[in-house]
Amino acid sequence: MPLILGANSVSGYTIKNSLRFNSGSSDYLSRTLSTNGNKRTFTLSCWLKRSSLSAEQRILMAYTGGGAQEWLPQISSANKIKLSGDTGLGYNFDLDSDALFRDVSAWYHIVVAVDTTQATSSNRIILYVNGTQQTLTGSYPSQNFDFVYMNTSGSTLLIGGRTSPSGLYLNGYLSEMFFIDGQALTPSSFGQTDTDTGIWIPKAYTGTYGTNGFYLQFKNSASLGTDSSGNGNTFTVNNLTSVDQSTDTPTNNFCTLNPLDTEVSTTVAFAEGNLQITPSASSSCPTRSTIAVDKGKWYWEVKVVASTEQQAMIGIADVTSSAVNSGSIIGGDAKSYGYYAGTGEKYNNNSGAAYGATYTNGDIISVLLNMDSGTLVFYKNGTTQGTAYSSLSGIFSPAFSDGGGGSAPLVVLQTNFGNPPYSANSYTDGAGYGNFSYAVPSGYYSLNTKNLATYG
Repeated sequence: MPLILGANSVSGYTIKNSLRFNSGSSDYLSRTLSTNGNKRTFTLSCWLKRSSLSAEQRILMAYTGGGAQEWLPQISSANKIKLSGDTGLGYNFDLDSDALFRDVSAWYHIVVAVDTTQATSSNRIILYVNGTQQTLTGSYPSQNFDFVYMNTSGSTLLIGGRTSPSGLYLNGYLSEMFFIDGQALTPSSFGQTDTDTGIWIPKAYTGTYGTNGFYLQFKNSASLGTDSSGNGNTFTVNNLTSVDQSTDTPTNNFCTLNPLDTEVSTTVAFAEGNLQITPSASSSCPTRSTIAVDKGKWYWEVKVVASTEQQAMIGIADVTSSAVNSGSIIGGDAKSYGYYAGTGEKYNNNSGAAYGATYTNGDIISVLLNMDSGTLVFYKNGTTQGTAYSSLSGIFSPAFSDGGGGSAPLVVLQTNFGNPPYSANSYTDGAGYGNFSYAVPSGYYSLNTKNLATYG
């Protein structure tokens, strides 16, 4: 089953925004229904990019209070998609996907089609991922079952979390979320297979919505829960801000940090849609990102939020670098290159050399990687520190680590590949992508799939 990595062309249907959910901030959207919809037939469609694995996380749920609730769907701690209805005394239905969904670099298209009037039990709830019907195991609802909460007046719909009791918040990105009241639709209403690549891609929905139907585009940063269906079924925003609006979407997938490509995942805390990294132990905790390049000219920024004893190391690592797996610092082997906060030195092959200014909390380091000429340049707060390395050859990813040493090293870095988890200054690259604090030098581009298709 193909997993979408973003559009490979610069034309066609474009999704402009997603919404970044961070469990540590208890982010969610909520709406209380004022009227009954169709309790037997409806469809949910959304695009999901995961940020953390092996934790129960809600996507859409409905409840009226207490422990009774329905969720269609959630991600289970086993990394399966789960569809359940809990009365508080037992389950009306309880289904799990056979497949696991563990790719933090890709967008998944999830469709849940419900029609409990069907005589065949397995047709009453159908799950599709990236256009392919999934095998479900467990118990289906009875024929003509009326959902107790999902489309019932007085129920509260929650996107991205649970409030009774609170928790199970989503870590990840949601985009193009539809709820179609009164119809059980197939994925072809929302997506199609790209004939050139075989990848499942979005397309415009042209149908109707029904009474409680909604369409969330997340395009209004001042009102992120705005319903674009025409029904006015807008959601209340809880703990999300305009900074959480993102242009990382199924049609243009941006680079993020990769929790699957770090020394020991349990020693590194990832947050803010995998744009923030915090080592949680006295270890270097080297980490690479989700996109690697071997040609083209690329730009990104890194904000130092905290750096006890100025231990931050910002740089790049080749896909063959042993630094990540061995737990070395970035720059600790021949195929990784770093810029060290505490001394301003550049590091490669575990050797430091004089380079630029030191940097500390609040500073923003810009990184310019030119794989056409093989050069690596760092800027501090908009001022170039000169060429750190030249004659580079390989396939490199942005990479980060604690600098190592000291009694209690602790680094918090926030990365900006075009969608910062902090307020920036709206500078874009030459293709119009990104939201950077400093002007992007001419000819350099942000790391996303549309730029890779054109310049990479």
